[in-house]
Amino acid sequence: MLTENATVRAAAKHFGYSKSTVHKDLVTRLEALDGELYDKIVVLLNKNLAERHIRGGNATKRKYLSKDEES
Repeated sequence: MLTENATVRAAAKHFGYSKSTVHKDLVTRLEALDGELYDKIVVLLNKNLAERHIRGGNATKRKYLSKDEES
């Protein structure tokens, strides 16, 4: 996730697990295993949370632009 700046959804799809499992592993189990990596992941998760509304808006924009092109 760190090297690709991936979202939880992208990581879950890549590894074939549910988003809930990936998120739980990252925020609870990882802290006990590797505190330094956990700190980096928390920063990435917070960044993704802050940018989520922007990605959603861009997705909606692309959706309606593609509908205009089809007409």
